[in-house]
Amino acid sequence: MARYTGADCKRCRREKQKLFLKGAKCESAKCPIEIRPYPPGEHGRGRTKDSEYLLQKREKQKCARIYGVLEKQFRGYYEEANRKSGKTGENLLRILESRLDNVVYRAGFAKSRDHARQLVRHGHITLNGRKTDIPSARVSPNDIIEVRPSSKQLTPFQVAAAEAGEKTVPAWLEASPAKLRILVHSLPERQVIDTQVQEQLIVELYSK
Repeated sequence: MARYTGADCKRCRREKQKLFLKGAKCESAKCPIEIRPYPPGEHGRGRTKDSEYLLQKREKQKCARIYGVLEKQFRGYYEEANRKSGKTGENLLRILESRLDNVVYRAGFAKSRDHARQLVRHGHITLNGRKTDIPSARVSPNDIIEVRPSSKQLTPFQVAAAEAGEKTVPAWLEASPAKLRILVHSLPERQVIDTQVQEQLIVELYSK
């Protein structure tokens, strides 16, 4: 499966804001965007004319980078969202939030979405009792996500259990750190999704 293998911090600097791709590092003084708050490259400090298209493109790139999705898959999510009833932008964010790797991250079982993706790929997570190693697998209301019994003693999950309560878990999920279990109550509405993107700009970009 294709995936981005470059430096995560360059992606944050390119979007001129923290995308929280590196977990604890993003909260520390070592975060590169705190030191160099401008895009990477020779012309990073140059002034760029923010055209309408550029704003739309950057918003799409920012959203895709936050959730760790490449262009082809992101476009597929948009087309699926466009076919659903309701607002396309809100449908798109709901689809991205329902990815298994995002749910593991939101529940506090991983430091970042990249970390959550790795845990899923390595087969440490079950979905409704079945081992699932596909990070893009989608959850539905009343689904139960658990850490496999053989994996519960691994350091990442022991840390997650010990640090329970330090991270706010969204209301549409119910996390049980002691049991390393997540219950999906429902899929989220836009007002409870804290991802800082203007989804309407993404819709405008793809609608052209």
